Amino acid sequence: MRKSELNRFKKLFESRLKEFAQNGKTPREDFALNDDDKFDEVDQATADVEATVQMRLHNREVLNFKQLQSALSRIEEGNYGECHSCGEDIEIRRLEVRPTATLCVSCQEENEHADRLSAAI
Repeated sequence: MRKSELNRFKKLFESRLKEFAQNGKTPREDFALNDDDKFDEVDQATADVEATVQMRLHNREVLNFKQLQSALSRIEEGNYGECHSCGEDIEIRRLEVRPTATLCVSCQEENEHADRLSAAI
């Protein structure tokens, strides 16, 4: 991978991490329920659903944050763009679509196929 491409991805990751830092909220703020919100069973059910959705969004953001940090570390270590499974280069087109990818297309497909087989059992 060319140095200009690496720099472009590095800037992208740093920018996204900066956005996390600027927009970050603590989990307690996100999931705290106000006692006034629990009037009856319907209100409680609604509050539970909202808390579940917030928790899933938060978990997704945490995973995304960790993936960005990992990708940035791989750039610093000099192995960004290498497939973790086979060691081959990940195509630039794949990285442009999914910059935090750690597997090449064929290894990702094998992984997904294995996951489907194990889920069917």
